[in-house]
Amino acid sequence: MKPDQLNSNRRDFLSAMVLGAAASGMSVLTNPLEAKIAAFDNKKISDPDKWFDKIKGTHRVVFDGSMPHHNFPIIWNWAWYHTNNGSGSADDDLTGMTVLRHNAIPFAMKDEVWEKYNMGEMFEVQDNNKKSAAIRNVVYEPQGKDMPFPFITGIKDLQDRGAMFCVCDLAMNVYSGMAAEKMGMEKEEVYQEWKDAVLPGIQIVPSGVWALSRAQAKGCGYIFAG
Repeated sequence: MKPDQLNSNRRDFLSAMVLGAAASGMSVLTNPLEAKIAAFDNKKISDPDKWFDKIKGTHRVVFDGSMPHHNFPIIWNWAWYHTNNGSGSADDDLTGMTVLRHNAIPFAMKDEVWEKYNMGEMFEVQDNNKKSAAIRNVVYEPQGKDMPFPFITGIKDLQDRGAMFCVCDLAMNVYSGMAAEKMGMEKEEVYQEWKDAVLPGIQIVPSGVWALSRAQAKGCGYIFAG
């Protein structure tokens, strides 16, 4: 995706958010724009507030992953665990959380939707092994040259160490709608497919900025990660 296309995506994202906000206090019958961005439903998604109760330990940090940024929303989480271990802090005394929001949301999803919706092109994520737009999740279980060095692990291994990952429902809602429109599909079906594709252990949260504020309220320091 070219820079002008990415900028267009951002403009479309912001426009959709504005339209949704304008409709949020009105009935769908009087203003159908409300249906474009569905409200977060705690009955269908496990309670995110309870998920934040899992934060533990003396050292706590939340990484703000708003862009793919050459996989750094995951790399910085690994680096934080690695250097804390090196300075004497065990994993049990650490919580490193990455919030995947805005253009970094595909990092939370399974390979099937990466390929079907060409997410590497849509979100500018490179497959470093093929030197082309990725059609698989390159940070869940990294392969070959996915990471700058082979000893840097991905989301799955970090989760085993206690790292936490969440993904923005609002961004999934908006971007799935954009993908559906481009491909001539039903927006609700694509949105549900993206939610169903969220990887095990990754929490869906109302929005990334909501999650960042919750994490900081639980004592997590804030680090911008891309």
